[in-house]
Amino acid sequence: MSFVDFLYKSPVGRFTLKAMFKLHLLKLGERFVRSGLSKPLVSSYIKRNNIDMSEFEGQTFRTFQDFFSRKKASYTVDTEPSHLISPCDGLLSVFPIRHDTFYPIKGSEYRLTDLINDDDVAQMFVDGTCIILRLQANDYHHYCYFDDGYQYINHFIPGELHSVQPIACASVPVYRLNRRLWTLMDTHHFGKVVQTEVGALLVGGIENEKVSGNFVRGEEMGHFELTGSTIVLFFQKDQIRIQENILQGLQTMDEFPVKLGQQIGTAY
Repeated sequence: MSFVDFLYKSPVGRFTLKAMFKLHLLKLGERFVRSGLSKPLVSSYIKRNNIDMSEFEGQTFRTFQDFFSRKKASYTVDTEPSHLISPCDGLLSVFPIRHDTFYPIKGSEYRLTDLINDDDVAQMFVDGTCIILRLQANDYHHYCYFDDGYQYINHFIPGELHSVQPIACASVPVYRLNRRLWTLMDTHHFGKVVQTEVGALLVGGIENEKVSGNFVRGEEMGHFELTGSTIVLFFQKDQIRIQENILQGLQTMDEFPVKLGQQIGTAY
């Protein structure tokens, strides 16, 4: 049984998790991975998660956080304007957005207003499409803008730091409880979109580059610090079509692996 399974499946684990939140023990973990004492964790983490470090040759890391938030010199994105690209590496899933009713995401049920805490903004996405991208340990934890457009201010929602692994999402309403940051964007080819970065177990930072302003496709939007994390995208009705190969894949699997910059859909 993994540590996450222990925390969410067993009575002792659930008690331990509550104690961790109540006693703010995760803060101690954050301080540790931001300190030089965590440097020895880097090599074992790379080996355990089979991480390809060829694009980071010559970089040195003083702490585990330095390693986790490592930055590539460059990356490739699909430049066709009508192509919807993934803003990050991750495991993709797709859900319809319903109006003021519960709908399932990762084993828990949500209302739209649980995920966007602004009723007026939430209303714009009724009958639209929700895309979830769950980043794994061996993924690149930086994310980019998927189109040209304008970004309004970031909205930070303080919260807990549950794991975003499936067992946790099926046990608690992670996307309502977890620390997150959401941003409304006007995009040139996909209408108004809300992008939400969701923190996870031990993730102490969601760092976006801009407070607000114009952006271009492929420009870095931000990055996560420390372990697993998730990006949730909300599109308005009749703005996007998901790639057929992805939809076919999702018929036999819960999540479809994608890479930053890869085409995942098209504009209507």
